[in-house]
Amino acid sequence: MWTVILLTISNIFMTFAWYGHLKYRSKPLALVILASWGIAFFEYCFQVPANRIGYGEFNGAQLKPIQEIITLAVFSVFSILYLKEPFRWNYAVGFAMIAVAVFVIFHKW
Repeated sequence: MWTVILLTISNIFMTFAWYGHLKYRSKPLALVILASWGIAFFEYCFQVPANRIGYGEFNGAQLKPIQEIITLAVFSVFSILYLKEPFRWNYAVGFAMIAVAVFVIFHKW
């Protein structure tokens, strides 16, 4: 569970680092790069421990899809609440397909 919690926190930071500056398009590019880099530092402070803790309970091929599902969930909320973008039906279908892929990876065949 710690892995999922830490990855969620890291993804919140990373989403702001990668996409938060889109609301500030008039700011100089060098400034937003530096700000994004500063935010990304905190992402790594949660992501590295998450993967260290999780590796062993999960293998690398399982850790990555966990992170991707969390990323999609965090970004969906971010795009709706922060960027004020609509969530369309085709996004939900695409995300569901990715969730099916995660199921295939985790299922004991």
